[in-house]
Amino acid sequence: MAFDPAKQIELFHAAINALDFPAIEAYFAEDATYVSNGVGSLAGRAEIMAAFRRYFDDYPDQTAENSLVETLTPLSGRSVWSVRATHSKTGKPLIREGEETITFNAEGRVTRVEVTDYQEF
Repeated sequence: MAFDPAKQIELFHAAINALDFPAIEAYFAEDATYVSNGVGSLAGRAEIMAAFRRYFDDYPDQTAENSLVETLTPLSGRSVWSVRATHSKTGKPLIREGEETITFNAEGRVTRVEVTDYQEF
């Protein structure tokens, strides 16, 4: 069965929505990069996972939905998403919409995530 980037993005996002940190970590290649206008540039699985844990400490009630998930190349795909959450300490709501391009290696691990928010948050 051929690798399906769109399907893998859906599964990756399901792990994030479930806050399944072992599954999220398993998706990332050791040398992955994560670039977002919200968090800047992160290098390596350990740094990415530390940022994920900090974010979900602040926003443990996040709900995210994809409005589009598509395959771009045999090893990459794009999703368009929206996020709703409440900051755990301040109670301030967070509403984000954006897109991300995810690139995988031949083993199906995420090597790069590029996030673009449609508005500043």
